Amino acid sequence: MEEKTYRTLVKTISWRFIGTLDTMVIAFLITGSLKMAASIGTIELFTKMVLYYIHERAWNGISFGKVKQTGSDYQI
Repeated sequence: MEEKTYRTLVKTISWRFIGTLDTMVIAFLITGSLKMAASIGTIELFTKMVLYYIHERAWNGISFGKVKQTGSDYQI
């Protein structure tokens, strides 16, 4: 089953917030600066969101590891 574009977008946003919190915690532990951690997290939030979206859409177009559905795969 192929994913709709909006599903990929929602997954991108939700995963990015989790990843950004992780990055900010690590940046704070390394730098000891909340301001620096927030700056790193903010930049990383947008760059990685774009990269993840492109990555997901590219993988959605690749048949590797996918199973073709047959008529008998119908489920309610």
